[in-house]
Amino acid sequence: MLSLPSTVRVYLAPGITDMRKAIDGLAALTRNVLEQDPTSGHLFVFCNRRRDRIKILYWEGSGFWLLHKRLERGTFAWPGVPSEAGSRLEMTTAELSALLGGLDLAGSRKRRWYRKPNETLSASASSMRQHGRRGGSKRTAS
Repeated sequence: MLSLPSTVRVYLAPGITDMRKAIDGLAALTRNVLEQDPTSGHLFVFCNRRRDRIKILYWEGSGFWLLHKRLERGTFAWPGVPSEAGSRLEMTTAELSALLGGLDLAGSRKRRWYRKPNETLSASASSMRQHGRRGGSKRTAS
């Protein structure tokens, strides 16, 4: 299984992709269809008509990686082309792992969770260090 940092974005090309395409063809699709820079360091995921093969294009910094998975039996739960404008879908790395593990994400829903943005965490931590506080609220006597 892939181990990816949470900062990596994952873009899916919904619908079908010709799996005869190699790195250059998929990079062109990334640029023209997904409207993304293939050398951005994000993952670009493509699926064939039978939904039994997936290719993932990834730029490492010195060159492209092309990961290819072929199922011996079964199919991936791959989204069709969305009805609204836009020909790409974005998902998290956890959702990609679930998709590659055989889960159908179409019927699932994400539960609401609170997540504090990383920028806010580091800003509040540096603010607390500057003011000599470790946390908690400032109390005043009444």
